[in-house]
This record gives sequence, structure tokens and C-alpha cells, in this order.
Amino acid sequence: MKGSSQSYQIALSAIACAFASAALTLGSYVDVLLGAAYVIAVLALMIPLARDYLWGDALCYVATFLLTFLFCGFSYLYLVPFAVFFGLHPLANYLQRRFVKKRPLFFLCEILKAVWFDLAVWLSFSLLGEVLGLTQAAWYPYVEKYFFLVLFVGGTLFFALYDALVFYAQRCVNAVLRRLRK
Repeated sequence: MKGSSQSYQIALSAIACAFASAALTLGSYVDVLLGAAYVIAVLALMIPLARDYLWGDALCYVATFLLTFLFCGFSYLYLVPFAVFFGLHPLANYLQRRFVKKRPLFFLCEILKAVWFDLAVWLSFSLLGEVLGLTQAAWYPYVEKYFFLVLFVGGTLFFALYDALVFYAQRCVNAVLRRLRK
């Protein structure tokens, strides 16, 4: 394939931004769809990375956040998990896959990303727990005593599965975009 033009990079990043913004906007208006909106936004942000467009992905992340912030009436609460973790995670995985070749460094990166995820979940729960009604749930009084243990052990186990699925999803997005011709 010939070298890509900048207009192609801009168009591909704009399409990814449109999908991510639409998903996050819908997820912020319909609470049940919020988790699916994060997943769709993460998949959309993988599109520029499939063509090695780092700047396209970074600008897509910023534009997605700003557009969704505007479309949601300047409500930032639902965007906090996207802003602190989910929007940057595909870029972190891309950089890890591209530059980290030794296994000990790979595991160190995984540990750092797991701590990053756990802190993002803690921040998100602190901000959104009351808004989404999680603190009034029937299970919360039982978990409250061991909240940090549940958060860090359960969050780390969940992150290991999530991170493996995101690596796999990036390979799938790469394969789909390889088939598309310019």
C-alpha cells in the first residue's frame, strides 16, 4: 500500500471520533447503555491505531471527549471513566505492543496499567457511585467493609481479562482495516 495522505488520516480519525462521540452521548443519556458505550468508544479509538496514526488517535480522543461533553450539556460525570482510562487505554496498549519486547518489561507495563485501572475505577466510583445509585444497592453494605480489597483484587482480575480482550480486539480491527482499500 502506498503512503497514506494526511487527508485519509484525518478522515479515518474523524469517522472514529463520530462513532465514539455518538456512543458516549447515547450512553450518557441512557444509563443502561453506558458500559456498552465505553466499549464502542474504545473500539472506535482503535481505528486510527490500526493504521499507525498516533496523532490521529490522540486528537480523536480529545475531540471525542470535547464533543461528548458538549452534546451532554456540559455534564462531565459520565465522561470521567473515559477521560482517565478508557480513552487512553488503546493508545497505551499500542505503545506497549510496539515498543516493549522483553517479557519482564511487558509484565511491569501490565502491572502499571492494572494499578491505573484500579485507581480509575476508584475515582469513578467515588464520583458516580451516588449518581448511579450504586451506594444504595443491596450488596453495598456487605462489600463496604472490604471495599478496597474487593476493588483492587476484583478490579485487577477484571482488568486482566479486559486487557486481553482489548489486545484481541485491536488485532481484529487491524485485520478488518487491512481488507479496506484506500
